[in-house]
Amino acid sequence: MVGGFGVPPHPGSSGEAVSRRMSALRRRDNEGELAVRRLLYAAGYRYRVAYPVPGHARRTIDIALTRRKVAVFIDGCFWHGCPRHGTRPRSNAEWWSVKLAANQARDQDTTSQLLDAGWSVVRAWEHEDPAVVVRRVLEALQCEGPANSSTGPSEN
Repeated sequence: MVGGFGVPPHPGSSGEAVSRRMSALRRRDNEGELAVRRLLYAAGYRYRVAYPVPGHARRTIDIALTRRKVAVFIDGCFWHGCPRHGTRPRSNAEWWSVKLAANQARDQDTTSQLLDAGWSVVRAWEHEDPAVVVRRVLEALQCEGPANSSTGPSEN
């Protein structure tokens, strides 16, 4: 098993084309994340990118407004199991089912740990309107103390 969320080693790619396509996916600086960052910056907010989650060196916050302790995650539809756009691969289906469930469990664990540490957490799907995401971030910035401004990305 790999990590603390019970994912066995990957069984190997089902083909060269699939491997190339998966390797090309951006882990950060994707279109949705960049759009949210641009809007926050234009509004005068400064933030850290890929900021380490306190106590978890291998986990990062996509956009961290550290002075106000607001963590923003822009979750990819495939990797985080979007109920609207998430897909389940047919090749290695059992492995992918375990992997995607572990990703969701890790997301929940990260959110819980940040809330316990006094952070506000905003989670959004990559397909959400960046202006709507920024409004949710601004709401979190207005709150006194930690608040989970989103139990998860909205279903948009």
